[in-house]
Amino acid sequence: MTTVEPSYPGRLVGVRLGLLAAALFVVGTNAFVIAGVLPQIALGLGTTDARVGYTITLYAVVVAVGSPVLSILLAHRDRGRLMALALGVIAVGTATTAVASSLLVFELGRVLAAVGGAVLVPAATAAAPSLLPPEQRGRALAVAGLGFTLAIAVGSPAGTALAGSGSWRLPLGVLAGVGAALAVALLLVVRDVPRGPVAGVAARLRVLRSRAVVLTLGSALLLTASFNVVYIFSAAATAQATGGSSRLLAVLLLAFGAGGVLGTALAGRLTDRLGSRLMVAVALGAQVVALALVPLLQGSYPALALDFVVWGAVAFAAVIPVQHRLVSIDPATAGIALSWYSTAMYVGIALAPLLGGAALGGVGGLPGADLVPLVGAALGLATLALFLVGHTGRRPPLAAA
Repeated sequence: MTTVEPSYPGRLVGVRLGLLAAALFVVGTNAFVIAGVLPQIALGLGTTDARVGYTITLYAVVVAVGSPVLSILLAHRDRGRLMALALGVIAVGTATTAVASSLLVFELGRVLAAVGGAVLVPAATAAAPSLLPPEQRGRALAVAGLGFTLAIAVGSPAGTALAGSGSWRLPLGVLAGVGAALAVALLLVVRDVPRGPVAGVAARLRVLRSRAVVLTLGSALLLTASFNVVYIFSAAATAQATGGSSRLLAVLLLAFGAGGVLGTALAGRLTDRLGSRLMVAVALGAQVVALALVPLLQGSYPALALDFVVWGAVAFAAVIPVQHRLVSIDPATAGIALSWYSTAMYVGIALAPLLGGAALGGVGGLPGADLVPLVGAALGLATLALFLVGHTGRRPPLAAA
């Protein structure tokens, strides 16, 4: 019978979920920390900010393309060992960027770390819900999702602070060491993770024949782009309120991150109780309002900071029910669907700089700083519409069962 048999709570289940969250923290920090130390890296490598900035898109594209391909090639491997190996690859790649003396070596290190992320993200995301009973899937996904949330709330600001007190190589070196230590911990603790049926190329592509799966994946892509298009260009979007002060901007980003931690922590239980459709509708509706208010609150820094807290909470609260919906469409192929989720998420990350950069040019006399959050709000509305359309129609037999 082709079903995913859950591993019900035991003495180590909390530790295992915590390690999965920590592993995703390393991947998320790796993706975002470059933005905070970009000028220092450009100066150290003798290149431009733009060239270094392209490595963020490069990282995201490699993960987006590599996730489904590597999921197929490594489908027979034990999930626990596979995740440990992936973290080891991430550690080596990050260490390579930390000691790079040229842009080419730096890019090679980023690609290597991205390959490790392409293996780890779908494996960890699929492993999390298998460690708890079906009625607690939302909580498991929320715990794992805290890793990405903390990467934005803590990892990226901490990396920037470390670079300020030393060199841009310091945060990357620390991240490489953390990744190596976690690889050993995963190998020792996260064992016998339940797996779904091993599927070939045809079976994995067959998942995409489901209208509900495709629309939910499209929702994940737009949701990721909606957040990143504002987060990446938050300095420009809040310049009037901060006066260009990096310290005031850091406080706003910390406020956003604190809200994100709160939203992720609550989203699991709320999704299990309310269902994914209502949870997404409430969270995305609130996010659209929060982003639309950003241009209007530039004259009051405290009000803008409060808006950032709300934005962070609802933005991350929307992620868990989208994942939950993807898992519940057909639990028998949940692992395959979540590997495609990783692809959709990183495509959204790759698109965000392009959309945000275009918005900064302004349209019809509207300043680019005001247009950026409005573009994020519009993407949020598109996400909500696509998600609700994906909820219409008949449920698949396996999901109903």
